[in-house]
Amino acid sequence: MTYHQRYDEEFKQSLVNLYQTGKPQADLCRDYGVSSSTLSKWIKQYSEVKLEDNTVMTAKQIQDLQKRLAQLEEENLILSSFHYAVHTR
Repeated sequence: MTYHQRYDEEFKQSLVNLYQTGKPQADLCRDYGVSSSTLSKWIKQYSEVKLEDNTVMTAKQIQDLQKRLAQLEEENLILSSFHYAVHTR
């Protein structure tokens, strides 16, 4: 049975920040007991992206916004269907 340790967002962001300031990925993995694939995933998630309007967001924030948009679109579709059903009687 494998054990999966859960890391909080602050820990993940701290390691990404250390990586971005020049600390080698191998050193971070060794020093903090994190696998290379896990750290690579965090780097991808928490690295900042500059948008057209100069807003800076992480890939994780963009993904969260995409999920929220899909959720709102689904709610809108349900409400539109309900509105149509009520007004066509």
